Amino acid sequence: MCDRPDRGSAERGGNVMDTMDKDRDIPAQGTRRLWTEEPARKRRLPEPVRTSAVRAVIIVAVTLVLAMVAVLCTFAGSWFAFPAVLTAVASTVVATWGVLDVWVTRQVWNQRYGVVSRPSSTAREMRRQRRRARKEAVSARRAGDRGRARGAAV
Repeated sequence: MCDRPDRGSAERGGNVMDTMDKDRDIPAQGTRRLWTEEPARKRRLPEPVRTSAVRAVIIVAVTLVLAMVAVLCTFAGSWFAFPAVLTAVASTVVATWGVLDVWVTRQVWNQRYGVVSRPSSTAREMRRQRRRARKEAVSARRAGDRGRARGAAV
């Protein structure tokens, strides 16, 4: 026998779980939020790139279905096998175009709106630093040569 009347007992039909047993992991007091926002790990894809990616996924999915239909019709010896194979080949070409479209759209977007970099100014600054270091090295060498020349003459 169970010492608590709200628990199930053998006389009342065996293992009857109390509603409190089912919800024991939910805190009784206070409300817990159902959804908590977390910051994204990566930035979202730009809208044109995301649009072309969705288009490519749909085209590839349809291509895979058409390829399976072509294979199954070929195995079954159906009259529909030849048109299905032609359609699958054409769909493969379109799917390749769709995937390339994602790549090209992404590259174009990055080129137009991507990270703003100024390589010429950076390269110019690096050249200035190298030139300055070379000048200092040459002037130090000349100063050392003058000192040796004076020491040799004396």
